[in-house]
Amino acid sequence: MANSLRREVLNLYKNLLYLGREYPKGADYFRSRLKAAFLKNKDVKDPEKIKQLIARGEFVIKELEALYFLRKYRALKQRYYSDDNK
Repeated sequence: MANSLRREVLNLYKNLLYLGREYPKGADYFRSRLKAAFLKNKDVKDPEKIKQLIARGEFVIKELEALYFLRKYRALKQRYYSDDNK
């Protein structure tokens, strides 16, 4: 069981690193914060607590995806719809 949780944690870390490449404050900023968050919880042994932390990480993934989608939507909106009120 511990091996499957380890695999999930590693996959979560990889996914977050991948998503962090487009973070607005920069990839280095995101990477350092991500590493600090994972190192803070490296001594957690309870499988239930690990599952809760994984769920929180998956929530962060969804939030990042929403942030990126919104940023792309705003860029497209600015490109195709001019502001005629000015």
